[in-house]
Amino acid sequence: MTGEAIVELSEEVAAAKAAGRGIVALESTIITHGLPWPQNLEVAEAVEATVRQRGAVPATIAVIAGRVHAGLSHDEIVALAQADDCLKLSRADLAYAVAKQRNGSTTVAATMIVARLAGISVFATGGIGGVHKGASESFDISADLEELARTEVTVVAAGAKAILDLPKTLEYLETKGVPVVGWGTDEFPAFWSRASGLPVPLRLDTADEFADFVAARRRLGTTGGIFVANPIPPEFEISREAIEAVIAEAVADAQAAGIKGKQVTPYLLSRMFDLTEGRSLVANRALILNNAALAADLAKAIAARG
Repeated sequence: MTGEAIVELSEEVAAAKAAGRGIVALESTIITHGLPWPQNLEVAEAVEATVRQRGAVPATIAVIAGRVHAGLSHDEIVALAQADDCLKLSRADLAYAVAKQRNGSTTVAATMIVARLAGISVFATGGIGGVHKGASESFDISADLEELARTEVTVVAAGAKAILDLPKTLEYLETKGVPVVGWGTDEFPAFWSRASGLPVPLRLDTADEFADFVAARRRLGTTGGIFVANPIPPEFEISREAIEAVIAEAVADAQAAGIKGKQVTPYLLSRMFDLTEGRSLVANRALILNNAALAADLAKAIAARG
């Protein structure tokens, strides 16, 4: 059975593939776990609209009653936004949701897997996971990094989430041979902030340059994904100094509350929303839309090469 037979394509996505148009994969955890109702629906609709406005086709990915979908109807997105029974799926549990006929939303890693199966080469998200602070003791390292090393999908994100150990995250990606491309910048963006103080290994500035890079990797037979680090628009940025103080307080609160494992990131993001009086959510929405727009441009440029 081929990857495309496993994944159910929406009519819109199937037509785009047949026509050779650019398609952008979108994750679904932001709908089920990232934002409360109705903000989750509003952002999901805005992200899809942004991709369409840039001339590409959105393919929101999720598992519904055990069936893997690339491209959702409006009614399916509304149902996901209101559901309270969705598993949060990564590589380890994607097949479990299929086998048990469960509903599940896809993280970065799971979205990459499904995008590859569906023949979609570009994926837009907010920020990737990475090496958590204190990982030398906890061994808490996101599966997103390993997926970037093995799965041939370009991931467009506003850097890695600033709650992570960014130097170690970049070091891990370098060790795994993942190209980290700064989009119009020589400094690695840190999600809510445009700069982290860390140099970015590679830089590109135009979609045509990126399509040339992808084509060269394919000719060389280079495997794995590409990470495009796209800084948040300056008008929505929270300064590095301001966000670091907020993160430190949120991390201390999480430790005091005994928060561990998969609950750490959701707790920190929720606590940061409170500490920034909602500014972090406004910034989050802006950077996701910015990433979706860039991903659409990249997908179109790649598709134009055939």
